[in-house]
Order: sequence, then C-alpha cells, then structure tokens
Amino acid sequence: MSAASLAGFALICLAMVLTPGPNMIYVVSRSVVQGPMAGIVSVGGVAVGLTIYMLSASFGITALLLAVPYAYDALRFCGAAYLLWLAWMTVRPGGTSPLTVRDLPPDGPRRLFAMGFLTSLLNPKVAVLYLSLLPQFIDPKSGSVLGQSLVLGLIQIAISASGNSLIALAAGSIARFLAARPFWSEVQRWLMGMVLGAFAVRMATEAGR
Repeated sequence: MSAASLAGFALICLAMVLTPGPNMIYVVSRSVVQGPMAGIVSVGGVAVGLTIYMLSASFGITALLLAVPYAYDALRFCGAAYLLWLAWMTVRPGGTSPLTVRDLPPDGPRRLFAMGFLTSLLNPKVAVLYLSLLPQFIDPKSGSVLGQSLVLGLIQIAISASGNSLIALAAGSIARFLAARPFWSEVQRWLMGMVLGAFAVRMATEAGR
C-alpha cells in the first residue's frame, strides 16, 4: 500500500472523527458532565466496538471482492454517496457541531465503558464506514486483501481513539469556546463538510481497479 493511499485514508478518518455522530456526542457529553476521565473510559468502549466492526468487515470485504467482479465499483459508489451524505449533514441549515452536548446522569466506570461500547456497536455510521470506505483504499494487486483491510482498520481505530481521547480531555474548554464564538463553530462545520465532499467526488470519479 502506498504512503499516499494511507495518508488519504488517515485524513478521511480524521475528518470523520470531527463530524457529528453518536460516538462523538456521547464522549463529549460524558466529558463535560462527569469530567475528562469519564470521557476516556467511554472512548475505550467505543474502541472495542470499532474493533468488532473492523474484524467482521475485513473478512467480509475480502470474500466479497474476491468473489464478485463488480463489488469494488458498487462499494465505491456507496462510499461516495455516504461521504456526500455526511458532508450535507455537517453543513445543512440547522446542522449541529460535533461538540453538541447532551445532559446525561452520572455513571460508574463499568457503565461508562459499556455504554461507549453499545453506542459504537449500534452506530450505523461505523458499519457503513468499514463496508463502503475501506475497499476504496484496497488494491488486490498490492497483496493480501485481508491484510490491507486489517491495516486500514487499525489505522482508523487508532485515529478515532486518539482523536476522541484528546477531545475528551479538552471537551469542556472547546465546548465553552465554541458556545461563546458561534462563528468558529460554523467554520469548523463547513471545513469538515468541504473535506468530506471533496473526497466523495474523488472516490466517485476514480477509475475502477
């Protein structure tokens, strides 16, 4: 796998960490309500959920790409459509910042971990991410499809866990900053929307493999 391909995938993963979604909103809400360590524990549960999705998708994608000649193109267009949908949800009128906070009752460490795990496992965004986006960066000519899937999945989990952990540590300060400065919240939303939209166009127009 080329360095450019890995860098492009990592950039998409980073952009998706910063877009609205159940995992992000849950982690930030926990961090603001109960403190940074509660957010970190929740991130651990989210990461375990991501790992289960990643392993399931890696074996499924491997079988599909080897068995169905046009599976890559089908997944490519699904991935492009999904990124466009995420871009629209980010910039649409009335769209929310990924740092939207919900009021949640305090929970102990076990429940924090379990709820983070369930939030990740029940998040359809994660399923579509692995099934539609991972294949765009896999080239069967470059070696094992399963090996490439696992590498990409581990990169996504590392970026998601690291990014969410950093945001959990600074969630209170960031939420207060954006609440007092709505202009920067809008800038953040539009920047993420444009990044996701650009990748969607690139994905839809690239040549099939």
